[in-house]
Amino acid sequence: MTDFRAEIRNGLSRLLSGAAGSDEIIAKESVWDIAWPVNRLTGRDAIIEGFVAPLSAALDGAHRRDAIFIGGDNVRATGGQWCASVTHYVGNFTGPLFDLAPSGKMAWLRAGEFYRIEGGQIIEAKIIFDLPDLMHQAGRMPLPSLGTEITFPAPATQDGLLPGTGDGAASLAVVEAMLGDLHVYDPETFGSDGQTGGGGRWAQDMLWYGPAGVGSNFQWSGFVKDHRQPFLEAFPDRKGGNHYCRFGDANYAAVSGWPSMTMTHQGEYLGVPATGKALTLRVMDFYRIADTRITENWVTLDYGDLFAQMGVDLIERSNRMADDSASRA
Repeated sequence: MTDFRAEIRNGLSRLLSGAAGSDEIIAKESVWDIAWPVNRLTGRDAIIEGFVAPLSAALDGAHRRDAIFIGGDNVRATGGQWCASVTHYVGNFTGPLFDLAPSGKMAWLRAGEFYRIEGGQIIEAKIIFDLPDLMHQAGRMPLPSLGTEITFPAPATQDGLLPGTGDGAASLAVVEAMLGDLHVYDPETFGSDGQTGGGGRWAQDMLWYGPAGVGSNFQWSGFVKDHRQPFLEAFPDRKGGNHYCRFGDANYAAVSGWPSMTMTHQGEYLGVPATGKALTLRVMDFYRIADTRITENWVTLDYGDLFAQMGVDLIERSNRMADDSASRA
């Protein structure tokens, strides 16, 4: 039986390399929602012109390097058959990308991706690429870092590409139970029932891989220190879980909301003082489950869009750092 996941994965790789026509993989009227500053692209031609071509032009030798590629049936009301991936677009960063100045060096632009599939073609996509991490690689990080900035690793089990062993429904059930408990938290400890301990959803040695600015961390204590506490202090009324897609595949599960979170900016966050503005956040989470616990979690957040809502243009800020460095040289 043909594996629809493999067909889409192979098609995406050929698309970026120019080895296949876009009509093989992208439906003519496909709609892609992409991270800031691209946002919505409607129709195959607009997708190629507004996303695929700029990537190929900016990253010399551009190609995909997938860490996770899974697929399944969406359990949310949106429905449909979906693929999701954690990938890196790899190449030499020799040309500007969405007005971000190039570094002239090798770059790994990480991204989280969700694709809705019909008839072997992509009819809808959501993509969050981590431009702040690309800025960090170029030595022009426009944000402070809370955790450790690393390139997203492949799963520790090295089985994230088209996995074949495991119960996807059970994996998703663990994640959904965790999400249900996560909404309520202690404002002093920032803990939530059902997360850790004997009946907890997270493994003791959990690894959480986050976007540039947040970084990655180890164990629940590291997650709270480097991400949860600073985030909740800045956005104490945050509400999440508004997902258009949730599915499980083998020992993996993936969820995403566009946006997933609504919140008010009530405290300083990554150097930006409270604005009092109502904000939204686009979110993608990819999970690996082992022994009924979440052991690894890859997270892409559209921080370019979040900070634009706060009135901060991260591309402009990073480019200004490049200009300042050049003027001092």
